Amino acid sequence: MRASSEETLVKRIRSLRENPELRKTVENRLKEFEDIGRRGADIWMKEMAFCLLAANYSAVSAYKVAENLFSSGLLFNGSEDEIRSALVEEGYRFPSRSAYIVAAREIINEIRDSVPFMDDFRARDYLVNRVKGFGMKESSHFLRNIGRKNLAIVDRHIIRVVVEYNLMDEIRSLTKKRYLEVEEKLRKVAKKLEITLAELDLYLWYMKTGFVFR
Repeated sequence: MRASSEETLVKRIRSLRENPELRKTVENRLKEFEDIGRRGADIWMKEMAFCLLAANYSAVSAYKVAENLFSSGLLFNGSEDEIRSALVEEGYRFPSRSAYIVAAREIINEIRDSVPFMDDFRARDYLVNRVKGFGMKESSHFLRNIGRKNLAIVDRHIIRVVVEYNLMDEIRSLTKKRYLEVEEKLRKVAKKLEITLAELDLYLWYMKTGFVFR
């Protein structure tokens, strides 16, 4: 049953990739991520703020908030209280994450200097241990958004797909072990499609939301 369900998902993604407009959108987004990976610590910091803000929140709204912090200069120069006030003004649900943003800002140069010399898995473990507010999902998200391609972003949308297609039973608690199990299931799907996990994630996101984001 699981094998046939996996094949059903593979066929679904394959059909989506036959849409030239969608495929081009996905390809362009992956190129954008690669470009971010080549940029400086300021752009990495904006992406890190987005990933911190997006946890258990609307990704679209979180990106808007991160963009506003970036354009206003608060992302780099604002105090924790000033950033918190900005988050409240934006109607952001978790304004106390201003502390995470300030803490990340203090080590972003170290991260920019260190991560390029690590493989994907070491980089993820490093970020989980180094960045307040980053777990497996947030670290994987950030790494994907700076151009890494071999990690899965296991969020609620992805969990729904995994359960819906019977790749795994209901997931009640996403421990590290469970996270890696889901990632391995998705890696098998990506391998059958001959695409990366980064590309697969964008198609899975599209399946559940109807648009390609980040």
